[in-house]
Amino acid sequence: MRIEEFKNIYFIGIGGIGMSAIARYFYYNSKTVFGYDKTKTQLTDELNAEGIGITFNDDIDQIPKNFNSKENTLVVYTPAIPKDNQQLRFFMNNGYYVVKRSRVLGLLSDGLNGIGIAGTHGKTTVSTLTAHIFKTSKLDCNAFLGGISRNYQSNLLLSKHSPWVILEADEFDRSFLQLHPKLALITSMDADHLDIYGEKSELEKSFYTFVDQIKEGGILVHKKGLHIPHKELPTFTYALTEKADFYACNLLLVDGFYQFDLVYPNGIMRGLKFSYPGKINVENAIAASSIAILSGVEENELRKALASFCGVRRRFDYQIREDNLVFIDDYAHHPKELQESISSVRSIYPTQKITGIFQPHLFSRTRDFANGFAESLNLLDEVILLDIYPARELPIPGITSEIIFDKLKIPAQLCSKDQLLDILKKKEIEVLLTLGAGDIDKMVHPIKNMLIEKIKC
Repeated sequence: MRIEEFKNIYFIGIGGIGMSAIARYFYYNSKTVFGYDKTKTQLTDELNAEGIGITFNDDIDQIPKNFNSKENTLVVYTPAIPKDNQQLRFFMNNGYYVVKRSRVLGLLSDGLNGIGIAGTHGKTTVSTLTAHIFKTSKLDCNAFLGGISRNYQSNLLLSKHSPWVILEADEFDRSFLQLHPKLALITSMDADHLDIYGEKSELEKSFYTFVDQIKEGGILVHKKGLHIPHKELPTFTYALTEKADFYACNLLLVDGFYQFDLVYPNGIMRGLKFSYPGKINVENAIAASSIAILSGVEENELRKALASFCGVRRRFDYQIREDNLVFIDDYAHHPKELQESISSVRSIYPTQKITGIFQPHLFSRTRDFANGFAESLNLLDEVILLDIYPARELPIPGITSEIIFDKLKIPAQLCSKDQLLDILKKKEIEVLLTLGAGDIDKMVHPIKNMLIEKIKC
């Protein structure tokens, strides 16, 4: 399939973070782009403002007439879309060329020097930081990201001359098996997406297959401690402070940010300053730096990029940062991510009371990891649990936020989103942390505005 030959590109699930990056790519390359999504969000508003049409009704009458030409129309969908979606069924049943997002990403990156960044946690921050490092260097890059870069206010970065493309390699639905990178990095392989894989061993096998797809002459980088059987190819490890091919030493926390020396195979870079808070993000910085060094980024370029990195929307994302009040929004939605996020906040604010608001994501994930969620949330001083965000799933009998609530050992309460602001108004907030991958992000601005008004009073 030669996707550049299609004139019209229709996206089903256009508001997804990965889908929107590809939609932007085609729009910037003068294709006619239109799409459907279930929910109006900040991201769909941004796409609309850029000139991309969107409908929030899956009725086939909403499809523009110029998409009637089957031979000129490519339809891209995300596996998160239910199979009974009217538009998806219409396109599939009427002879259109219909492909998953992952297939298109594989085709767009084929022929370039792909850097595939995979892992159940951390891949968005690592890929966004890697892209920023390349953009700051002479190498430059293209990038399809799984989050909105604060430096570029987009999840798509383009270059007219660079052969490099940074790809967030998503393990959901085995999407990353459409990629054949020149360099692959794996951050983690913790159990997740068990609704797709069934068990952890099957998830791990998909990562092994991904590694086997690294191009000849390519490189593998992974976090130290991961066991990844693979064909013969140069392999490097990274860690936070444990000795590896790439690791940090002399790690200092200064005014909420970090300074460290980076040890790498051919030497040491001293006094690197990283502008993004959270100890887990230092590990992410080491991962991104390993890619950069192995790809030829120079020391002065790396220093500049680390110091100027502004982060990713909804990844340890400061909303309020005052002496008497802190509000951080984070995408963490897996027990391990919650643990790392809360621990990072605790390391920066060791004496303040930390209040968490957590919205579980998916009924199946809540069922599979209820004990782990409770264990991680117990690291907070108090927590508010919202209802489960269903995303692509139907309810599972007996699975609600209460199964986490019942296992908590800290002060906790259950509430709906409608009740949340009233509950928060009555609390003495010192450090507030919103957590989750669902639509909890819609509450961030109302919470922020309420807290600012409270400060004024």
